[in-house]
Amino acid sequence: MPLVLGVVPLATMAQAQTLTIAALGDSLTQGYGLPQEDGFVPQLEAWLQGQGADVRLINAGVSGDTTAGGLSRAAWTLTPDVDGMIVALGGNDFLRGIDPATSRANLRGILEAAAAQEVPVLLVGIEASGNYGPDYKADFNAMYPDLAAEFGTGLYPSFFDGLLLGGDMAAARETYLQGDGIHPNAAGVGLIVAAMGPAVLDLVEAVAE
Repeated sequence: MPLVLGVVPLATMAQAQTLTIAALGDSLTQGYGLPQEDGFVPQLEAWLQGQGADVRLINAGVSGDTTAGGLSRAAWTLTPDVDGMIVALGGNDFLRGIDPATSRANLRGILEAAAAQEVPVLLVGIEASGNYGPDYKADFNAMYPDLAAEFGTGLYPSFFDGLLLGGDMAAARETYLQGDGIHPNAAGVGLIVAAMGPAVLDLVEAVAE
């Protein structure tokens, strides 16, 4: 009996060392069009573990979600076992031409919810093109660094940065995106994860402090 009692606390300690990160996002986070193991969250989790991080990722991505949808899900995503959160939302807001002021307010609400739970955040941006004019583009793109500075969160400027390392977006689209021209294929996700991974490691370190 003493041996059994001695094993339980050790197992509990081992479990407690595993950090849980929730990835709150849209179809890019959810892994749209890919086998589950090839999606963003499983590839990122494998990359982090390959770097020695004892971490478990929760896929809180919902295809088609906007910042408003993310805000509506933030409270129940931030369960007591969540130690940190990646917030990667805004692409669908841009595709729908939603007022950047509305998107900013929604993201602020998500960050406020995380701050209330003392959960560190990595905010992942999406760069708007000039489809809706230069003012829209400037306002949309500015909300990510502005909010990161306001809340003291980590910031990764653009979800797709890993695809641009070669400098040729046209070639990247041809090689690393699915047929819809929006969502990355498995190889594209791999590049995105490799580029974003160090920023997520910084989040893991912030959580562990």
